[in-house]
Amino acid sequence: MMSIKRRERDAIVQSLRAGVVPKLGLQHIQVGRVREIEELVKDMERIADGGSAIRFIIGEYGSGKTFFLNLIRLIALEKGLVVMSADLAPDRRIHATGGQARSLFAEMSRNFSTRTKPDGGALPSIVERFIGHAEQTASKEDTSVANVVRKQLAHFQEMTGGFDFAEVIKKYWDGHETGNEDLKAASLRWLRAEYATRTDAKNALGVRTIIDDANVYDMIKLMSAFSVAAGYKGLLVSLDELVNLFKLTSSQARNANYEQILRILNDVLQGSASHLGFLLGGTPEFLMNTRRGLYSYEALQSRLAENTFATGGLVDLSGPVIKLANLTPEDLFVLLRNVRLVVQGEDNPIPDRALEAFMAHCSDRIGEAYFRTPRNTVTAFVNMLSVLEQNPGTQWEDLIEEVTIATDSGDDLSDITDAGTSGTATGAEDSSDDLSSFKL
Repeated sequence: MMSIKRRERDAIVQSLRAGVVPKLGLQHIQVGRVREIEELVKDMERIADGGSAIRFIIGEYGSGKTFFLNLIRLIALEKGLVVMSADLAPDRRIHATGGQARSLFAEMSRNFSTRTKPDGGALPSIVERFIGHAEQTASKEDTSVANVVRKQLAHFQEMTGGFDFAEVIKKYWDGHETGNEDLKAASLRWLRAEYATRTDAKNALGVRTIIDDANVYDMIKLMSAFSVAAGYKGLLVSLDELVNLFKLTSSQARNANYEQILRILNDVLQGSASHLGFLLGGTPEFLMNTRRGLYSYEALQSRLAENTFATGGLVDLSGPVIKLANLTPEDLFVLLRNVRLVVQGEDNPIPDRALEAFMAHCSDRIGEAYFRTPRNTVTAFVNMLSVLEQNPGTQWEDLIEEVTIATDSGDDLSDITDAGTSGTATGAEDSSDDLSSFKL
């Protein structure tokens, strides 16, 4: 195992104890998913070569979706791509009319990541890199930097929203050239979708538009083109927790978001997008529920349907949907060994039979769920190792039976009523929904 930095070790331990996915050091604990990773690596190479890709990463709560998304994010950074990432929430959606889509773009902009800035906040460095390339080109061609910037941004004006986007980049260059930090900050505010009104943007930058709910996807495509102009290979957009779209009580709002997903899917499948990729993480309910999920939108269902020949153990990973296979007990054993090595090091770790006893205890408590959705299992294991580390002389045999573990059921979806079942849903359904039940 490669050496691990103390910063990475602490980040991994703290994250696993809290039941969340660490952003650093994933390579130290990754197990399984070999074929899925190979397919996604091909996607990253396709994006770098000027193509596009979209993948729906589908898995149960606690099965490793977020871990997988973060792992692919690190691979994309190593391949020279820029990554925008965010989790959907009630106030962050792909499409909206009340500012939720702009809020999602603002969150993605704050999480801009590059290889040198993997933790986010890379937008200023991307713009600076574009300016730096322009200065180098101007020096070689013996011309002014302003002419080079104008020339490199000329093709942006052919794209939707590209004129004002190019103007904002030019304003940043003006601020860079004159030492006007306020102008540079205003340009970055515009690129981060932090202007709520057009009046404020016009007063600060002289542009007539802002990044709002209506043009978020167009701005993502502009960001992709700008990343390439700055010397990167392309842009990967990683969105998790798409189950929040499934939870929307208004069918009109759900369908509007699904229409936006369909637009993205069509652009990618038809080759209209370039140097652009999407990773969308969600649960099986979000995908296959025919009343509220993606399958409720007929055009999406036909495009995302499973390959009918992939049965009897056969798999097809070439389609847009990747359903994460469950970990096996053997995979979980290797995972626990990796976690043990991170937490305890190589000097005096607990023996392998302790891992076997721990897994047997978990199996007795919650059955096969302990390895199919391993989040709670790993958290309990890290907690046990932490007690052993901080209480010298304590024997692992004394702690095994004290470990408590519960099945990871994820977010509570009990308030959502599927078609054909009785009950009521929390929150008023949109009037366009069919009446499925009535109760006084």
